[in-house]
Amino acid sequence: MLGASLGIAAWGLVTGVAMVKSGMSVPVAVVMSLLVYAGSAQLAVIPLLAAGAPLWVVWLTACCVNLRFVIFSSLWRSYFQHLPLRQRLAIGYFSGDVIFVAFMKRFPEPRPGKGQVPFFWGAATVNWVAWQVPSLLGIALAHAIPLSWGLGFAGVLALLGVLLSLLVDRATWTATGVAATAAVAAFALPLKLNILVAIAAAVAAGLLVEAVQTQRTLAVDHEGAP
Repeated sequence: MLGASLGIAAWGLVTGVAMVKSGMSVPVAVVMSLLVYAGSAQLAVIPLLAAGAPLWVVWLTACCVNLRFVIFSSLWRSYFQHLPLRQRLAIGYFSGDVIFVAFMKRFPEPRPGKGQVPFFWGAATVNWVAWQVPSLLGIALAHAIPLSWGLGFAGVLALLGVLLSLLVDRATWTATGVAATAAVAAFALPLKLNILVAIAAAVAAGLLVEAVQTQRTLAVDHEGAP
């Protein structure tokens, strides 16, 4: 997690500064950082809040951006479903993209095993500290950090670093390409609705590729069956 933490820290710092620069009060920004704890969702709704978008648009955008956690949790169920509800809820709060990738690489077999829970909490602790400390620092120093420092660009680089670590197969590459194309094509939409368009297009593309790959696998298995 140490290598990824550098990108996470830069991302957290940018998000903390962006929340205050958008007009959010320091106490509200702190609460949002601690409770929401989802950088992509926070960055997605900040311009909507600043533009005075309707609450349903803000909520829908945040939910769409975080839909990937439904997939993460469904896959983690095979590992953690035996744990008490309180522990599973805690895992849900502390889960993250980089943690998921590291965990699945370490434990590819979808069944409970020795060392899984300590591995998760070790990764989750590093991830939480790497995010929250810079985020809170950015909130505290937002008015002292000039925009000329180019932190927005640094945040983009951090997001790209995290994104590249998640591109592991044809479905994720296709979904990413479709999302980028849709976001640019729909850029003229008001209230940053191009984000929702990009997410919907990416999910559809990813599911389509997964369905095609599954059908091909079943066809190959069927042909090879006696």
